[in-house]
Amino acid sequence: MDSQSAEDGVRGLDHDAFGERLRTRRRELGLTLKEVADGAGLSVGFISQIERGITTPSLSSLVNVSRVLGLQVTEFLSQPRGLAPTTRHDQRPHYAVGSNSLVYERLSASFPGNVLNTVIIHEPPGYRSEPIAHDGEEIFYVLEGGITVEVEGEIHVLGVGDSLHFPSTKVHSSWNHMSSPSTILHTCTMDVFGDGEADSLFHSDLAPAPKPKTISKAKKGKSS
Repeated sequence: MDSQSAEDGVRGLDHDAFGERLRTRRRELGLTLKEVADGAGLSVGFISQIERGITTPSLSSLVNVSRVLGLQVTEFLSQPRGLAPTTRHDQRPHYAVGSNSLVYERLSASFPGNVLNTVIIHEPPGYRSEPIAHDGEEIFYVLEGGITVEVEGEIHVLGVGDSLHFPSTKVHSSWNHMSSPSTILHTCTMDVFGDGEADSLFHSDLAPAPKPKTISKAKKGKSS
């Protein structure tokens, strides 16, 4: 796998345009940074960094932010469609979210009633995800290397062959503590591929519903 293979699967918004699109949409809806952060289960600081082009979100964070803003994840990212029940190791496209250093391979198919969404994640050494909470549940299984996963303050160090299953409503983050790349099989019930977006109705005049958990601290006043 090379860097070009990841770039080929990414929608053509550059780093700055990505953040500007989100900021413009948030202001159109009259939402503060804190309202978006609370609705997406992320921190105010992280939302601000996305808008300023300092960082790009992981796949799950992008989906959460897009939903809060009434946008489809496909507006930012072109992902492989799950048309067949079988995938081949040498034929799966690799893709990433913007300039994010994580690279994904889609495994799961899309069909009426499916709830499982599975990817292989390639993480560079030292990568750390943003803390997030959202609906559903998920499983990490380490194929190569190792990762550390923190769930509600509890640390889980995983090596090859180790797994972790937990409710996604708990604030969680992960990082590659290895000095080499790690490869993880990840399954969740969150629609990270946007397969169900065609059936979803977004209303720009509605405020985002709060998530079960939030990691941002309440502050006086509003962020702009």
